[in-house]
Amino acid sequence: MSKKRQSIAERVREFIEPYAKELGYEIWDVDFVKEGASWFLKVEIDKEGGVFIEDCEKFSNAISDPLDRLDPIPQSYILEVSSPGLGRRLTRPEHFERMLGERVVVTFIRPQNGKKQLCGYLRNYGNGMIIINTADGKDHIINKKDTANIRLFEEILGDIWNE
Repeated sequence: MSKKRQSIAERVREFIEPYAKELGYEIWDVDFVKEGASWFLKVEIDKEGGVFIEDCEKFSNAISDPLDRLDPIPQSYILEVSSPGLGRRLTRPEHFERMLGERVVVTFIRPQNGKKQLCGYLRNYGNGMIIINTADGKDHIINKKDTANIRLFEEILGDIWNE
């Protein structure tokens, strides 16, 4: 992600955080991305007990007008509020801290030891390094910079768990 898009996402995150707290939500992630010809401001919210469509609508309505007044994004965009879902992406240090012990799928930018993905339990995270314990009992130390994506493991991905 470019620094400009990142700064927009971070600025929006900081701005909408109080709205989320007031309504009982946690901001999981904010992305500003171009898909096809359109720009999207994607906001993922979470809460105890899970997020429902009514929560997304409520939060979208709460932040839409204030975002229009702040005008942090120079071009037109589509606001999309959603749940991070079961296979949520782990992108921030607090995500890794919160998900210690959970099963994750790591996708590498370039294959590592001949593998494009690694599945295992998130054992530790710090200073940009991740430790994953795989089904064979081995710990793998991974530099987050070498990863394209880190997500919670979803049961529907079951076949890759034992690779």
